[in-house]
Amino acid sequence: MGSGKTAVGRRLARRLGLGFHDSDAEIEARTGVDIPYIFEREGEAGFRARECEVIDELTRRPGIVLATGGGAILLPENRERLATRGTVVYLEASVGQQLRRTRGSRHRPLLASGDPRATLEALLRVREPLYRSIAAITVATDGRRQEAVAADLEARLGSCTAST
Repeated sequence: MGSGKTAVGRRLARRLGLGFHDSDAEIEARTGVDIPYIFEREGEAGFRARECEVIDELTRRPGIVLATGGGAILLPENRERLATRGTVVYLEASVGQQLRRTRGSRHRPLLASGDPRATLEALLRVREPLYRSIAAITVATDGRRQEAVAADLEARLGSCTAST
């Protein structure tokens, strides 16, 4: 959350001449409501079921850059689909960076109540090992401009395809 997945993904897709998709935006387009509303009505489990369906469909499309929500990694079927159908990139961001980037956002249901720092730390403890388990590329994003991260990824992706 707050690592720059959507912003960097858009820039990377443009640099590579590929289509860009965001799984959260796709869910919102299909349902006609925003993610916080889905969380409120269906809970996290309902949202994750919708997310799983969308990721299954989007990962079948060739030649795209896909940004997923930070929690997509929680379901084993998402991890499997992402890892086997594409090249997974982990945009690594410190909790401090995440706090700065998400401050004031009304579209982060998991940060809506309580202590955002404690929530982000708890999420990272669970999610980081899962991100690392399937990531072909890890890029630190703290203090870096989105365009610089996209350029770094473009270069790394080129070396990945050259060696496989």
